[in-house]
Amino acid sequence: MSNVFNEININFLFDGLYLTLVVALVTCIISIIFGTFLAITRNYGGRIARFLAISYIEVFRNTPLLLWMLTAVFVLPSFFGRANPAVWGTVGFSLYTSSVMAEIIRGGLNSVPKGQFEAAYSQGFSQFFTLFYIILPQTFRKVIPSMLSQVITTFKDTSFLAGLQIAELTYQSKIILAQLTTFEDILIMISLVAFIYFVICFSLSVIVRYLDKKTAYIG
Repeated sequence: MSNVFNEININFLFDGLYLTLVVALVTCIISIIFGTFLAITRNYGGRIARFLAISYIEVFRNTPLLLWMLTAVFVLPSFFGRANPAVWGTVGFSLYTSSVMAEIIRGGLNSVPKGQFEAAYSQGFSQFFTLFYIILPQTFRKVIPSMLSQVITTFKDTSFLAGLQIAELTYQSKIILAQLTTFEDILIMISLVAFIYFVICFSLSVIVRYLDKKTAYIG
């Protein structure tokens, strides 16, 4: 037990958890912003803009996440210069997740009655202000549960970064596991990491269920 629960290992794990949370948070922020842009472009952009948005979304959604992480970490530095691999891993992660968020947000946009546009136009609103002040607030209110579900998936998917030697939670636990010698210690270590993921993801899922019920009640 002491081989697992000691100050060095706990601090080591929490360093990895900190990076995991930072990557997940940054990825979610970028993907919501960029995903909103993609969703609006796909629904209301010109022909070329719609084609580009659709192509981006379909390409990223139908290819593996790890592929884009690998591309970001090993290809992008050749064009933009060297940086911490965690930065490039987050970039690849964000590019992929944006395509998923775009479809979630687009579903919300499609659920808003078209009469909302007509009413806004009749009051002199331009398309931009109609989207910004009237359509998007309703959209986000409808898709918050789905977006939070994707946030949970994003948090769990940070474990892919371990395959790129990036020191997030799973990678840090792998290093500790390599130093353990007994089955009991290995089992305890795996259980501890699983427990950390579970607590965070379960807490978020409780919030998702609450908001889902609240949204259904309001609807």
